[in-house]
Amino acid sequence: MDLIEMTVDSIRIHMPSGQHVVVLKEKDADRFLPIWVGSAEANSIALKMSGVDPERPVTHDLMANMLEALDVTITRVVVSELRNDTFHARILGRVGGRDLELDSRSSDAIALALRVNSPIYVSSEVMDQAAVVPRGEDEEAKLEVFQQMVNEMNLPDLDDQDS
Repeated sequence: MDLIEMTVDSIRIHMPSGQHVVVLKEKDADRFLPIWVGSAEANSIALKMSGVDPERPVTHDLMANMLEALDVTITRVVVSELRNDTFHARILGRVGGRDLELDSRSSDAIALALRVNSPIYVSSEVMDQAAVVPRGEDEEAKLEVFQQMVNEMNLPDLDDQDS
């Protein structure tokens, strides 16, 4: 599987519905991948991106703390598939010389990756299916076009799955 390294660009709100979208950006290009996420996951990702340390650990902090206590190293997370309008992810790691591969919602994988400083990848197939390239003269114009595009997206049915 060909993988493309990504960064978390931003958390956006789909204005007509109030639903959250995490926006991944291709590390070496101007392609973006918008992923619908639940509000708890969006808040968790936003907390980490903003550098705010909550008084008590949120779920993804707890997960990272548990993995560290068990000597599990997360090597990368991969948004591996887009099936039925739902993104599927894998968390890859190592413990005691053994490789781990765990199924995950993409939002949970992204939130965890931010906490353990793990790279985030998306399969080239998923990028070919769902990536967008905003057009504009400068960065501000591109962001405006991108926000407009997010607001015009059709909101999929959300049933606690990333879409």
